Formats: sequence, structure tokens, C-alpha cells
Amino acid sequence: MATGRRLALGIAVLAAIGVAGGWALSAPEKPEPAELPPGDAVAGERVFWAAGCASCHAVPQASGDAMLELAGGVELESEFGTFVAPNISTDPNHGIGGWSVSDFANAVRRGVSPDGRHYYPAFPYTSYSRMSDGDVADLFAFMQTLPAVAGDAPAHRVSFPFSVRRGVGLWKRLYLNDEPQVAIAGASEEVVRGQYLVEALGHCGECHTPRAMTGGLETDRWLGGRPNITPGGDIADWSEEDIAAYLETGFTPDFDSAGGRMAAVVRNLARLRAEDREAIAAYLKAVPAVESEAGVGE
Repeated sequence: MATGRRLALGIAVLAAIGVAGGWALSAPEKPEPAELPPGDAVAGERVFWAAGCASCHAVPQASGDAMLELAGGVELESEFGTFVAPNISTDPNHGIGGWSVSDFANAVRRGVSPDGRHYYPAFPYTSYSRMSDGDVADLFAFMQTLPAVAGDAPAHRVSFPFSVRRGVGLWKRLYLNDEPQVAIAGASEEVVRGQYLVEALGHCGECHTPRAMTGGLETDRWLGGRPNITPGGDIADWSEEDIAAYLETGFTPDFDSAGGRMAAVVRNLARLRAEDREAIAAYLKAVPAVESEAGVGE
């Protein structure tokens, strides 16, 4: 009996140590320091459109000036639940009007709120983690010029255990980093710029890269999802000019048109300079080719 009690006690102690260790490992990282350069709102507008902020944070179906009213509400469905983009307008009570630039940087690049909670990775901070200090500061400066919109977006609809946000901290230890997703030997300045636009601001991999059961990107198949936008996939026969034109107009070389969420992406990218779209095209032709799996590419 004594041996059994000791065994049970030992198991309980080990379990407590495991829980304590998991709790410590899942803790949000400390906020980023406020040592960011002064932001330029004019430059920040270019970052805003490249990062696709309006696609999720403007109200559904918004167009024109309404795309700058960031009340949130767009629903992002996943196998883990339905996530709803929040209000990120300058409203101090319902949006981010009371945030500092340090709060903003910590949210965008680390996925941590000003009050120390993890954000769900439906917010693509796993890509934004690669954003430069200057672009973070510029984006924040531009967003400070946008209108305040009162009201909270609806809550996420996420069931247990995914409703326990603390667990996101362990997920981040697997998937949150600021390293390039692929290495491209001898990359030109144009390709390097395209890599930044695709891997960081544009967060293209969040939709175009297959995911593991845990929800993390399968980076060995970078951009090889559905559709596959590597040189071995659905746009293999497209030239750089074809890709750049598609990102501006939404029309494919076969005169088909972008639909669904890609239509919103095109609306954003069409606002960029031609050289940005050309850089994205150059990068997409330079990444390692991934062969489409049967039934995956479209």
C-alpha cells in the first residue's frame, strides 16, 4: 500500500511539474521596447495595402472610403472554430486608439495584446513577425489617421480546448519566428524585395501553404498548397509579366478573373507601385518548385 501511495504521489508531482512547465513555456513574451523610428503616415499607407489590413478589418463587403473604417467583423472559418476580425480603428474604447506604437509592434510581430494575452494566429503575426521596424512604425502612423469607429466586433466562436488562449503560447514556440521561409541563392534586389512582400507583409503563405494537423505551415511545401503558386504548380506557365498583371487587374492570362478572398487581395495590391507587383512576381518565379499533389491544385 505504501508503495502504491508513493507511486501515486510521484505521478501527481510529475504531473504538477508538467503543468507548471507548460504554463511557464506558454507565457506571452514581454512587450517589445518602444525603440522604433518615427513613423511616416504616407509611407504607412503603402504598408497598409500590402499587408491587406482592410481585407479583414473593414466591415464585410466594404468598398471605397469604407475600407478605411476598420470596425472588424469579417469571419475566418477554420477547423479550430470561427475567428472574427476585431475593431482596429482609432476608437480608444473599442479599437486601438489607446495603444502605443510599442503595443502595436508587440501585437503585430508577437501576437500579444497590450494586456498580455495571446492573439489567435488567425491574425497572421507568424508572417508579420518579419516586418521591419520602419514598416511597423509607418503602418501605425498611417492607422492613426483613420477614422474612429465605435462598437465591438462579434466574439470568436471557438470550442474547448482551443478556447484556452494560453495554449497558443506553446504553438508559438513551434511556429513563430522571423527567419526567411526559403533561401534563394544569388537573389537579386528585386527578388529580395518580393520575398519581403510575400513572406512578411502580404502573408501569402498563410493561404497558399498546406498546414499540419496542428495548424502550422508545412514549410517544406512553401506556397505549394491550393492553389499552388510555385513554379511547379498552377502558375507554372505564367510569365513574370502575367503574374504582375494579374495582381493589378485580377485577370489571368486566360482571361479568367480572381474570385473569393483573392479578389480582395488584388484590390489591395492594385494600390501598390508597379515595382512592388513586379518584385512579387520575380520572387514567385524564383522560389523552389513544389509539385501539386493529386486533387490539391486548382
